[in-house]
Amino acid sequence: MLLGILVVLCFIPTADVTENKILVAQRPLLTVANKTATLVCNYTYNGTGKEFRASLHKGTDSAVEVCFISWNTTKISSNSSKEFNCQGIHDKDKVIFNLWNMSASQTDIYFCKIEAMYPPPYVYNEKSNGTVIHVKETPIQTQEPQSAIRLWIMVAMTGVLAFYSMLITAVFINYWQKSKKNMYHQSDYMNMTPRHPPYQKNKGYPSYAPTRDYTAYRSWQP
Repeated sequence: MLLGILVVLCFIPTADVTENKILVAQRPLLTVANKTATLVCNYTYNGTGKEFRASLHKGTDSAVEVCFISWNTTKISSNSSKEFNCQGIHDKDKVIFNLWNMSASQTDIYFCKIEAMYPPPYVYNEKSNGTVIHVKETPIQTQEPQSAIRLWIMVAMTGVLAFYSMLITAVFINYWQKSKKNMYHQSDYMNMTPRHPPYQKNKGYPSYAPTRDYTAYRSWQP
């Protein structure tokens, strides 16, 4: 009988401690390639709390609070620090932290903290193993091939335009030289076409016939 009472007395505090304990589970590594990360904090809580607060902390000593979310049965509020773009979402037994526009300098270990604020007793989880968020640097070399391609296109277009300009100039110079030679050759020939005074053009004779002298015929008349 006494042994049974001792067993009950030992079991009651243990059940009470277990009931008000919060356990958090996080994935160990999260690689970010597009500056956007989604960190899920799964937790278990068997207490009677009605108002909670969840926060995300950066660094091995959790010195920097990235953002937090608080909720109760009727209201949810969220806030983020100035150095981060973060938003928390509560969904049943997990809290989701969405981070965007992250930089490589923000690569670090991040911890989730879940707190039961009200009613008493105040309870929060023990520090978990955390999640290492590795933010990859955005490659800048992607712009160099495009710049090189544009430069080569401009060089090629300039070369084509220069070639056509030289070709047109050569054709024009050749045509001008030939025209000049033709003008010189035409000036070397004499125009042998017979010319007549203007008053003889309307006498009905062909242009090639010589003009007759009628005075010789009149002198033989009786």
